[in-house]
Amino acid sequence: MQATRSLVQRQHPLSEPKRQREVLDGHATGPDFHAALVAAGLTPLECSGIEVLQINVGKVCNQTCRHCHVDAGPDRRESMAPETIRACLDVIWQCRIPVVDITGGAPELHPNFRRLVSEARALGARVIDRCNLTILMAPGFEDLPGFLAEHQVEVVASLPCYLAENTDAQRGVDVFDRSIEALRALYALGYGRVGSGLDLTLVHNPRLMRSRG
Repeated sequence: MQATRSLVQRQHPLSEPKRQREVLDGHATGPDFHAALVAAGLTPLECSGIEVLQINVGKVCNQTCRHCHVDAGPDRRESMAPETIRACLDVIWQCRIPVVDITGGAPELHPNFRRLVSEARALGARVIDRCNLTILMAPGFEDLPGFLAEHQVEVVASLPCYLAENTDAQRGVDVFDRSIEALRALYALGYGRVGSGLDLTLVHNPRLMRSRG
């Protein structure tokens, strides 16, 4: 069961990017960005190269999380076109970009996810998969942890809280238990173990936790 429905599915006004920008502009605080650069003596900004290419492959996800900044979910259909995936790979090769950071949605649901990972690795890039964990336990994706380990993909795993009630309130019923199951599967392959070369990072948003009393 999902924690909520996407803004698009609920026909919420904030599902429109234009309205999001209007709200953000109306609540803007602090100095103008350019003015802050001038005050800090950091102008003009000059590019020194591209160290990381972050690729958002779409909004399709197996979860609908309350905090999701792209409003991803099972009801979303927006996915990066295959020709854009090809263009990203061309840029990685042409610019010798050392790190490729893949996100979504659940990026693993994109039909070209594995192609993007394997070809980026073949080009010598370090690849990061921003994973919600539960996708690793979804039917049809049972071999995904092994694929990630085989290609030495760094997994940045999203787990809102160490308490099941907080995680499930934000992400849906049984998400915590399935996330722990996924972490165990990754650990069994070497993720998080010293000397394995398989990096695992857990991230969470503490502002969305509920206190226990």
